[in-house]
Amino acid sequence: MHFSLPEFGAWTKLRITGPALACLLLTSIFCFTQSAPQSQTPNAKTTSGQQPAVDAQQTQQRPTSNPPASPVSQSGDKSKGDKDNTSPQQSEGTSKDRLFYALPNFLTLENAGQVPPLTTGQKFKVVARGSFDYIQIPWYGFLAGISQAEDSEAGYGQGAEGYGKRYGAYYADGTIENFMTGAILPSLLHQDPRFFQSGQGGFWRRTEYSISRIFVTRTDSGGQQFNYSEVFGSALSAGISTYSYHPRSDRNIGNTLSVWGTQVGYDTITIVVKEFWPDIRRKLKKKKG
Repeated sequence: MHFSLPEFGAWTKLRITGPALACLLLTSIFCFTQSAPQSQTPNAKTTSGQQPAVDAQQTQQRPTSNPPASPVSQSGDKSKGDKDNTSPQQSEGTSKDRLFYALPNFLTLENAGQVPPLTTGQKFKVVARGSFDYIQIPWYGFLAGISQAEDSEAGYGQGAEGYGKRYGAYYADGTIENFMTGAILPSLLHQDPRFFQSGQGGFWRRTEYSISRIFVTRTDSGGQQFNYSEVFGSALSAGISTYSYHPRSDRNIGNTLSVWGTQVGYDTITIVVKEFWPDIRRKLKKKKG
C-alpha cells in the first residue's frame, strides 16, 4: 500500500534501530490519544470483543459492486476545519490532509464509507502530487545531510558532489517506490492504493487493523485481496534503485533485501500514524481552542 509520504525507506543507511523507533512511536501515540475522544465511523456496525479486528472493518469499508458516482460527504459530526482537511475531493476521491500539517497524506480517507474506485489516471495524478510536493525538498535534503555526516554509502564521496549524489538518490528512491506501490502495480492489478482509516475500537484493535492493511487491501471492485502492490512493489523499487544508481559496492542481494524490509517496515509505522492522526489533530485543535 502506497502512502504519499516522504519515503521512510530512505532511512535504510542511517543508524536508526527500526524496532526501537516503532516501539517509541507506538508508545507516544498511545499516551497522546488516550485522553482524546475516539472517532466513530457513521453507521458502523457493533462487533463482539472476540471478532478479529480485520474482519470487524471489512463490512464498513467494502463498497458495493456499483459504488455511487461521487464520494460520500464526510461532514458528519466533525468540525468545519476537519472537514476542509480530510474530505475527499469530489472529482478524485482523495484527501487534502497533511500529517502533522506538513507531510502529504492525500491517499488516506477518514470515515469515507462507500467511495468509487480511482481510475488509472487518478492514481498516477495523486501519487505525483505527493511525490513532488514542496515538503519533499527539505525532507530529502535532511536525509542526505545525515547520510553525508555518517559517510554512509561511501562510494558517493564527500563535499558538494557527494551531497548532491546522496540527495538525488534519496529523492529517486522515494519517488520510485511511491509510483511502484501507489500507481503502477495498483493500476495493473486493479488494487486501491488508499488507506481507509478505521476509528473504531481501542488502541490495540486499531493498531492491529492498520498494520493488517500492509498485507490486505481493497480491490477496485470493492473486495479484499493480498496487498501485492505494497509487498512486491517495494521489492521491485528496492531492486531498481540498488542496481541502477547506488554505488557499485552496495549492489548486492543482501542490500536489496535490507532496503525492501526497511521500506515495508517504515510503511507499517507510517500507516499506524495515519490511523491515529485524526485523533491527534482533534486534540491539538482542542488545546488551541
